[in-house]
Amino acid sequence: MNSNGTKKYALVTGASSGIGADIAKELAVLGYHLILTARRKDRLEEISRVLSTENNIDIKVFTSDLGQPSGAKDIYNYCKSGNYPIEVLVNNAGYGINKSFHNTSLEDEIKFLNVLGISVISLTKMFLPDMMERKSGNIMVISSIAAFIPPFPGGGILYGPVKNFMNRFVEAINANYLTYGISATAVCPGFTVTEFHSVSNMQAMMDRVPSFMKMKSDIVAKGAVDATLQGKKLWIPGFINKLIIFLCRIIPASLLIKFYSR
Repeated sequence: MNSNGTKKYALVTGASSGIGADIAKELAVLGYHLILTARRKDRLEEISRVLSTENNIDIKVFTSDLGQPSGAKDIYNYCKSGNYPIEVLVNNAGYGINKSFHNTSLEDEIKFLNVLGISVISLTKMFLPDMMERKSGNIMVISSIAAFIPPFPGGGILYGPVKNFMNRFVEAINANYLTYGISATAVCPGFTVTEFHSVSNMQAMMDRVPSFMKMKSDIVAKGAVDATLQGKKLWIPGFINKLIIFLCRIIPASLLIKFYSR
């Protein structure tokens, strides 16, 4: 409960599997009531049953496709109509495109941008005034170490640029709203063992990644929740990911791109 006696709610997008589902578990253990959204209702309901029983919390399930322009607005309207005040907003929904840019349709790319970018901006913009009124709120954006890595040949050329944009968006939110008691955190994982790669048709690539470079989803989720509630602006899980980003910052991008292209 808040100081005024109302329930504390957290909203998690893309909560049906992977990092999103594990973030929901972490927040449930901390006593947050949850609004879980994704496209797969059966998976959401299964997670809801387990978490509500184990943690004695209220969980609402709402299916939505953030690839559609109305997706974010539908989620916000659901929370407002049910009087569920969102104190922690977790923008986790995402996927990858494993096709060359010239082989995808414009509609595919627009949907991709809606999920990974526009929906994050939309949900943040809609829930922000309520957070400002309460003078508190935490916003998590699941980004990626791809935000720091120069472009390399392969499919999904918008993934890195969108994640870089999301990092800058988080910086801008902090610059403008920390004085209102609102903090935003960019979480930048690397290779994490989830359904992300199989859903995005990139499992073969993931299987070739050395095991020491992979992290477990639950470990990433716990660190992400801790960092967000502590008000950290950026959190990068794992030594290997920190090292990769450090090297990308000191090695000229032109050299890295030339190395990729060999």
